[in-house]
Parts: sequence; structure tokens; C-alpha cells
Amino acid sequence: MLSKAQIKYIQSLHQKKFRLEAKVFLAEGPKIAAEVLDRAPGRVRLVAALPAWITANASLLERVPAGRVSAVSEAELERISALVTPNEVLLVLEEKEDAWSLPPGSWCLALDAIQDPGNLGTIIRIADWFGVGYLLCSPTCAEWYNPKVIQATMGSFLRVHHAYTDLAAGIASSGRPVYAATLEGEPVTRLTRQPPGYILIGNESKGISPALRALATREVTIPRAGEAESLNAAIATGIILSHLVQPA
Repeated sequence: MLSKAQIKYIQSLHQKKFRLEAKVFLAEGPKIAAEVLDRAPGRVRLVAALPAWITANASLLERVPAGRVSAVSEAELERISALVTPNEVLLVLEEKEDAWSLPPGSWCLALDAIQDPGNLGTIIRIADWFGVGYLLCSPTCAEWYNPKVIQATMGSFLRVHHAYTDLAAGIASSGRPVYAATLEGEPVTRLTRQPPGYILIGNESKGISPALRALATREVTIPRAGEAESLNAAIATGIILSHLVQPA
């Protein structure tokens, strides 16, 4: 059972300000919880779960100190959950310092002001699907540890490295190819295997900023057959990766 102080603390983590101060975040649901407990049990600060879930996952919970596991009722889970419909288990996790440099021969998604948390989380999951393990985010992107982002990744946040940085400075100094997703580019469906580099995906409504677009070594587009004005950023990312990122 959670104390009143614990409930208040978890509820505070629904807000970015308190997540940043505490350097922790929330992850919810059986699938994400199972992945975290299997791959990164050391990051777990607290597990709050229904008794039936705790019993069914006793072997996974052996890797977490008993004092960090609390059985809660459905009513308590609803009070602390960031979801509209709570789902059996909630974790409080430590943020991870994710300093990295892009290895030679690796693809990297560069996201310019992707502001919708659901889109960012889905893009992280798509990157994981295609084996793209590196994301650069502009400072105006949604927060990586927003509960909606974490939920949309379905656990992929554990496998994709990220950094928030000045994209123009980072990309310009890399010397790698830069593929910009634009409406005026060449059809991505016509491209054969390309050397790995950065794939630039722009803001949901404004696209890629002019300063970043100027750094593109190649602009690509998804051929349009119908009359829709644009594609969702995450869907467009998936289609582009399916053509540019080929298995070895």
C-alpha cells in the first residue's frame, strides 16, 4: 500500500517540472514494465501494481528490492496513473544520462520540433523497428520522458539513444549525408541503397526549418497519389525508413 506522501509524489511526476527536478519518470502497463524489469531493473525506483500482477511477475520482481514494490488497489492505481485507463502496473524510473556519439556507418533520425508526444513516442518505436538506434532532437521537440511519449514507445525508449541539441551545429560538423524529408524532394521509392547518415524529419505543420533544410545533401519525398495535404510525421518517418534503411 502506498502512503499519502508516495501518492502525492507520483502524482507530481505527471508534470515536467517535477520530473526534471527529481530526474525520474513514469512508465505504465504490463508490456513496458516487463521489458524494464528484464532489461533495466537497476533504474526502478518504485513499482506500484495490482496484487495479481505482482504474483504473476514474481520472477521479474526478484531483481528489484522488496521495499520498492507496493501492491495497490484499482482505485489507488487510478489516482496515480497518467493514463485515462490505468493498466495493472506503474513504474517510477530513473532517467539515464545518454551521452553518445554516432558510430560510423549508423543511421540517425534528426527531429526538428516534433512537438506532439504521441508522434515522438511512435517515431522512437519506428526507429527501433528499423534498427535505427540514434535520435537527435531539437530543443523544441516534446520531452523524451513525457508519459505519453514513453507509453507510445511501448518499451523502445530502452533501446534508442537520444540527445537534445542544436541540430544545425551537430549535423553541419558531422560530414555525413543528410536526407531531408520534404514535399519537393525526389521520390524515396526510386532510391537504391544509400550511404547512412542523418534523416531530417520536420515539424508536424511547418516542416523542416530553412536553416536545417539548407544542410540537406539530398531531399526526399513520399509520392502522393491522392489529395491529402500531408502525412502524419510518424507515418512519414516509417515510410522513409522502410526505403532508406536496408538490412545489411
